Amino acid sequence: MDRVATIRERLIAAFAPVSLEIEDESHLHIGHPGARSGGGHFSVTITAEALNGMSRVTQHRKIYAALGEMMGTEIHALRIQAGEA
Repeated sequence: MDRVATIRERLIAAFAPVSLEIEDESHLHIGHPGARSGGGHFSVTITAEALNGMSRVTQHRKIYAALGEMMGTEIHALRIQAGEA
């Protein structure tokens, strides 16, 4: 399974989002140290009731937790735009 599909699967399971967009931006970071180690650069835009009432920091921590070990291996950088549903 590709990384975008795995990210999508994990975020849907954790948050049942109203909307979810994931973009692989790795091609924009060729030559970056994270790209050399195999970690990708991704952008996530998510709107979910499960994120309602949380601070931005808490939303991001919950998203990182949902992605688990991917954050240290397959994902080098993650740009997040999270909103309340």
